[in-house]
Amino acid sequence: MVTIVDVAKAAGVAPSTVSYVISGKRRISPSTRRRVEQCIRDLGYHPNAGARALASSRTNVLALAVPLRADLNLSVIMQFVSSVVTAARAHDLDLLLLTKDDGPAELRRVASSSIADALIVMDVESADGRIPMLSTLDRPAVLIGLPEQPNGLSCVDLDFTAAAATCVHHLADLGHRDIALIGPSPEVYRRGTSFAGRFRRGFDNAADERGVRVTAHPCGHSYDAAMACLDQVFAADPDITGIVVHNEAVLPDVLAGLAARGRRVPEDISVVAVCPDDMAESGAVALTSVAIPAVEVGELAVRMTIRQLAGPPEPEVNLLPPRLTVRQSTTLAPAVATARG
Repeated sequence: MVTIVDVAKAAGVAPSTVSYVISGKRRISPSTRRRVEQCIRDLGYHPNAGARALASSRTNVLALAVPLRADLNLSVIMQFVSSVVTAARAHDLDLLLLTKDDGPAELRRVASSSIADALIVMDVESADGRIPMLSTLDRPAVLIGLPEQPNGLSCVDLDFTAAAATCVHHLADLGHRDIALIGPSPEVYRRGTSFAGRFRRGFDNAADERGVRVTAHPCGHSYDAAMACLDQVFAADPDITGIVVHNEAVLPDVLAGLAARGRRVPEDISVVAVCPDDMAESGAVALTSVAIPAVEVGELAVRMTIRQLAGPPEPEVNLLPPRLTVRQSTTLAPAVATARG
């Protein structure tokens, strides 16, 4: 790794002179400045966050708050984190990852310490206790999620209400009249997590619009929980022919449970998943799915944060439209197929 000492040797100056060129804290002759800057470019030297902060009064660090709870699917959460990290680095920004579930306290500590220029906040609840505090900060905050009252904060997310409606309309278009939702864990709903509530509203509203019968079942993140959930699905409505799975963690278990119960996908029951594309395409039956756009959301969150830093901050709400990809797991409802056959 190239250091400030390497740059100083190449330019024939003291390391302190390189530091002054970077920070702008002392007057350096134009010729010396040009020589140092050329060496920085030639050697590919990247000043650390502290040196950059001296020059700009900023840290060039973004804080990403993502409480790592047991009821969240870590593999999908890390896709969002990876996207934010990649987008931040593309703008020469570093990332501070905050994983404690400390509510407003952790964010207030980071903001008061001035170790980050802005905050990106995940796992947003409909009535999120962090929002009043975030609204008072002297630095930007962008939410990955949409609370009921953003209080002037910028938000970005998948449009989960529209995503649920898209799933229901797809199955209804294929003639399915009995549809079940296998949703996130009960704790996600109890906590009032925004994406879960918005998806459920979109699911119920679309079902009313299309006149289809629906049931909804929260599902914990284990094989046993998935099996119990499937038992509840068929006990609540034995005529179910369509299932929407909004719980990536148990998706493989749900498919295995359907097979164990003699339900063929898609001949007996059609399945629509809300999950990343790579997950939808990885099984024996490629799943019709609404993609979780982790890369797009992460990149947009960083761009929105940079716009906020450029100021004056103007709140934005960006909900990405759902993208449905039809694959092998959905077909005509059995009764419709028989009538047409």
